[in-house]
Amino acid sequence: MRFGFGDDEVGKIELAIDEACTNIIKHAYKYNPDGIIEIRVSTLKADGHTKFIVDIFDSGISFDSTRYSAPDMKEYFKKLRHGGLGIVLMKKLMDEVEYGQMVGEKNTIRLVKYLPS
Repeated sequence: MRFGFGDDEVGKIELAIDEACTNIIKHAYKYNPDGIIEIRVSTLKADGHTKFIVDIFDSGISFDSTRYSAPDMKEYFKKLRHGGLGIVLMKKLMDEVEYGQMVGEKNTIRLVKYLPS
């Protein structure tokens, strides 16, 4: 167990981070190998929870989360699509997912998992 998480929860956190970084590489940096991704890990007690927080920063093209809507899964599978489910997956795996932009033009994504009590 790491930070109080079992292997299953650690796997979920790893997959969510992988999806976030893949989206940054693909969409924010358009596969530019010079793009930099910074990851910070912390914990915070708030709202009655102890939160394990992963903040991911990039300087690529911004993502406007207000314009995103989850795909209709019936249509998605009907059309035999692949890809495009990273955000859906991150929201399923984590307790909180937030997008934003910091001073200095850095994009941020915050992934939060509540620590077991």
